This record gives sequence, C-alpha cells and structure tokens, in this order.
Amino acid sequence: MRTGMSMESIFSTAGTAFTILIAVIAVIIGAGLWKSYSGWSRNNGQPQLSVKAAVVSKRSRVRSQQPYEEGSHQQTLTDYFATFEVESGDRMEFSVTGRDFGLLAEGDTGKLTFRGSRYQGFERDNNRVIQFG
Repeated sequence: MRTGMSMESIFSTAGTAFTILIAVIAVIIGAGLWKSYSGWSRNNGQPQLSVKAAVVSKRSRVRSQQPYEEGSHQQTLTDYFATFEVESGDRMEFSVTGRDFGLLAEGDTGKLTFRGSRYQGFERDNNRVIQFG
C-alpha cells in the first residue's frame, strides 16, 4: 500500500495547473486588447468637434520603469494632461503630448478640437481673458 502520489498523477496535476494558468493569462491579455480596440473604435466613431474653451489646469504624472536587464538604467516616463472648460461649464481632461503641454498655459482661451476622448489640438485666441457669452 502506497501513501504518496505517483509521479504520473503529480505530472498530470502540474500539467492541468499549467494549462489553467495559461488560459487565465490568455483571457487577461484578450480582455486588455478588446478594451483597447473598443476604446479606439468608439473614438473613431465620434465626430470631430471644435468648441470654444479655456485651459483651466495642467498636470503631469511621472512614472518610472524598472530595467528588464541587470545593469540597465531605470527609465522615467512623463504623462501630460490638460483640463479645458467649455462654454456650458463642463470640464474635460485630455492626455496631451509634451510639446502641447509646454505650449498651453492656464487661462488660455481658444478653440479646442477633439474626437471622443482623444485630444486633437487647441488654437489659442490672442487674448487670455476667460469670457464666455
């Protein structure tokens, strides 16, 4: 009478666990790809709008990534965001490039162009006084 598991059953259990792990990883990757595609598709289905707006705030987020290989340098990434207020009083925050971030100043007024949740550009007026109506 043996009390331990046979080698065959250990490999069978390990193989099943490995298969389940691979399936879970595939589902997570698939869900992420689907979410990205559906957001991209939804934005492309929206009309491009240009509205009068004012830059009300700017912010940045600095992230660091650990190196994949030993001896490599840590990488630092910066994400830039700008918040605009439109004539109705609604505010919208968009991710912008570093170049656009540098060109925008709080209080700037002008024409904001966007498609869905995607920032397309901002044409500044000559004056910087916020006046709606």
